Amino acid sequence: MDSETVEDGQIDLEQLALRSGQAAAVERTLRPADPVVGGEPFPIEGGTVETRIEISKTTAGYALRLLASTTIGGPCVRCLDPATLDLEIESREVDQEGTDDPELMSPYLEDGILDATSWLQDAIRLDLPEKILCRPDCAGICPECGANLNETGPGHTHEPPLDPRFAKLRELQGED
Repeated sequence: MDSETVEDGQIDLEQLALRSGQAAAVERTLRPADPVVGGEPFPIEGGTVETRIEISKTTAGYALRLLASTTIGGPCVRCLDPATLDLEIESREVDQEGTDDPELMSPYLEDGILDATSWLQDAIRLDLPEKILCRPDCAGICPECGANLNETGPGHTHEPPLDPRFAKLRELQGED
């Protein structure tokens, strides 16, 4: 197993000198770009991700598997409090030479060079949920006053606004 820290995550598969049916695993510490959700950045904890890439040589190319664990953090989409999300990433790619089938051609492999960082960035983005919450039952914020409903509880209410059409009547009654 090869283990080294790289910035670009380029892995030359030809240097592994694998024959058909052979496999190897490469471990790398990669620095993917932080994902952006709803216009908000969600930084990767520590900035780097320990990644394991399993490479199997087939008769006409490669079968690839990427494994990684990471934690990202950012604002909850409902209440804006800090939210963290643990991700367990498993992604597979196939690249077969001499085919026009896009399902058998990896966009991360070109001329025997695997772009592991781009692959990891895309795998992180695909693994993200639609909404990142601070907790599954997040109540959000009050649309009237902006209070965090997780802190105020379910009894948080506001008096309904007074109907302006009856302002003169309230004035006559001395309620204003």
